[in-house]
Amino acid sequence: MNIKEAAEKSGVSADTIRYYEKIGLITAIDRTPGGIRKIGERTLGRISFVRSMRNAGMSIEALKTYIALVDDSAEHREAQVGLLKEQRAIMVEKRDDIQHGIDHLTYKIEHYDDHMAPVEKKLQDLERQDKENIEIL
Repeated sequence: MNIKEAAEKSGVSADTIRYYEKIGLITAIDRTPGGIRKIGERTLGRISFVRSMRNAGMSIEALKTYIALVDDSAEHREAQVGLLKEQRAIMVEKRDDIQHGIDHLTYKIEHYDDHMAPVEKKLQDLERQDKENIEIL
């Protein structure tokens, strides 16, 4: 299949497929004598795998390392699992940061009248005082 067909099947844009090939996330794609990429099922599977791992939050660098381990003929189970655990820990930390932000905003919403409004009023008053002081000078 050509790159357009592979993009439609995989849900990854043709530009992204070219990028994955360029940086080595997928092996070099065979080409027809006319230079058109000829993508097989193995490469399509790799594209789908890369997309899945990127959607799971894995960084490009970590994914390159993981794929190198997969492609190596030696057994790297411990290293692969270790890398997946590291990536999961990063995602958990990001999730916790996002949850903290959500909790903070929820508190601000629930306490708008007794917390946010008075602070905003005070800031407006200070702004007004600063402008008056500048006008006096």
